[in-house]
Amino acid sequence: MNKNIFLVSFLLLFTIMVQAQIYNPIKWKTSVQKISDTEYELQAKAIIESGWHLYSQNVADGGPIPTHFTFTKASEFKLIGDVKEEKGQTINDPVFKMQITFFEKETTFKQRVKLTGNKPFKIKAEVEFMVCNDENCLPPSYDLLEFSVSPSASAVVAVEEVVPEITPNKILPDSTAVDEIKAEPIAVKEPMEAVKPAVLKKKNKAELDNLWTIFILSFFSGCAALLTPCVFPMIPMTVSFFTKQSKTKSQGIRKAVFYGIFIITIYIFLGAVVTWAFGADALNALSTNVWFNVIFFLLLIIFALSFLGAFEIMLPNSLANKVDSQADKGGIIGILFMALALAIVSFSCTGPIVGTLLVEAASRGGVAPFVGMFGFSFALALPFTLFAAFPGWLNSLPKSGGWLNSVKVVLGFLELALAFKFLSNADLVLQLHLLERETFIAIWIAIFTVLTLYLFGKIQLPHDSPMSHISVGRLGLGIIVLSFTIYLIPGIWGAPLKLISGFPPPLNYSEIPNGFGTNSDEVTSKLPDGAELGPHNIVAFTDYDKGMAYAKKIGKPVMIDFTGHACVNCRKMEDNVWSDNKVLKVLKDDVVLISLYVDDKRELALNEQVVSELTGRKIKYIGQKWSEFQTIKYKTNAQPFYVLVNNEGEALNESSAYNPDVDDYLDWLNNGISNFKNNHSDIQLTQF
Repeated sequence: MNKNIFLVSFLLLFTIMVQAQIYNPIKWKTSVQKISDTEYELQAKAIIESGWHLYSQNVADGGPIPTHFTFTKASEFKLIGDVKEEKGQTINDPVFKMQITFFEKETTFKQRVKLTGNKPFKIKAEVEFMVCNDENCLPPSYDLLEFSVSPSASAVVAVEEVVPEITPNKILPDSTAVDEIKAEPIAVKEPMEAVKPAVLKKKNKAELDNLWTIFILSFFSGCAALLTPCVFPMIPMTVSFFTKQSKTKSQGIRKAVFYGIFIITIYIFLGAVVTWAFGADALNALSTNVWFNVIFFLLLIIFALSFLGAFEIMLPNSLANKVDSQADKGGIIGILFMALALAIVSFSCTGPIVGTLLVEAASRGGVAPFVGMFGFSFALALPFTLFAAFPGWLNSLPKSGGWLNSVKVVLGFLELALAFKFLSNADLVLQLHLLERETFIAIWIAIFTVLTLYLFGKIQLPHDSPMSHISVGRLGLGIIVLSFTIYLIPGIWGAPLKLISGFPPPLNYSEIPNGFGTNSDEVTSKLPDGAELGPHNIVAFTDYDKGMAYAKKIGKPVMIDFTGHACVNCRKMEDNVWSDNKVLKVLKDDVVLISLYVDDKRELALNEQVVSELTGRKIKYIGQKWSEFQTIKYKTNAQPFYVLVNNEGEALNESSAYNPDVDDYLDWLNNGISNFKNNHSDIQLTQF
């Protein structure tokens, strides 16, 4: 009796432990909407925990696992079309280098059906989905949905909440009526409450950092616009006008302050109009659309040619004249029209910069377009107010001249380089391999080489003034650009080029992904049985047993890397932490790496397709096998997840997860390796 009580208590404790760490941020609710006497709409509503996101049904190969619905076939109904989904948020994912749509908070999927009878019945479906947050990606989950259809109902009927639960050792009967049977790898339970505040805090911090980045970039762009021929000469002219037309100094300052406020207002209004006209989500979707990237590439080429002096982009003179005539009215209204006149007259210089900023800000979504326009206009307005307050400073301003056109030309070269980033985005999404990493870097080297020659006075463009000597500032800028150009050159042969990370295509989108001069067949032939080259050419095993056997043979500890092909934060760890020289040396020399991909969709051999201990359903895929192993062994199902173990599979220290702190991650590695060496020497001493 006592043994039975102990056993029940142990099982209960195990269940509680699993529930505490295996989390499911998605709850499904189903309902049915009557469309007509014979047509109904099945609605599957996903309620998503804060900080998590669910992927669209439409994700290109090589990206995260898309949401997928499989409906049971039955004689009572027929499917009409495909499952419809809402708009969602679309981003150009920096890790997968493709446009990806996802949903936050909640979303509803809809499937229309046509009834063939008039009796109540139930429609069963299975949904496969994957969710991620700022730290973790969970393996693919499989929930069963049920829709109750009652032909006599008049509106919404049978609202049901789907609550998945652990069913250990429960074997479900096979069904031949389902289009596609999928195994469920993981028991799904409520998320740890303690995780939510940390996730939300990190997400809010990331969003705030994003906005600060937009503001700073926009501010410096505004500073650059100030130094163009369209804007710079306006500073002394406008300030002199305010000071001469004002009876007192304070009145002149007040007018200049209003002038600055109106400049900021005009540009923020421009951001608001664009966002209102298209919608923040639409702008975001456009900025990651293939055709939009191609079109914007062409626009940036046009802007660049304009800056380089091929032609000028100007608004109609009639518009400028009408606005300028209104500026003569005086008072606050006159100052407003003066600010508007500045925006119109300077459009040929500021237009390309503003257009680029709006697209970049829109890709971040939310209030980013407003923040971007505020940063740009604040930099533009600031000197007018300061010089009005201290008119003596005007004497210290450099005189207008050929250097202003040089600033414009430099901006033209930068626009030209940026244009190829948008063309690269389109090429990556379509996987055409027309603009691979080496080609992209070669184009940038060519652009910045020509810019270097221009700054050193070896090349002149149409609107340049004759130059008898090179100024110190121009020489300094030329040296910086030359240094940057030389820095780019090793990138053609596989150097990571961290300074421009995110601009060129990834290393694996390359003609020589393993580095220049490497022979893939020769490298592969030297690998241990069952091993392959992982990130940064680290020797990695994707089979646990083979990896453990090899580690035991050579006497090294093991790092088990629970990862996924579609895991964003796994790639961030590999790109930003594993790439560190000290960390990379440890991973290559001191441990045996076993990378277990929980979303590997390759089928297991028939003799390995066993019934899940957690769900009672058959494990069909390799990824499901590793997912179940992680869940049972380590009581968690999130990736990335790292464990250091000895040759018997025993943990050497606490496990680790997503940790962008390189030093902290290195300390964790060294601690586990040190424990392994101490224990290993103790065992050898005992045997001796």
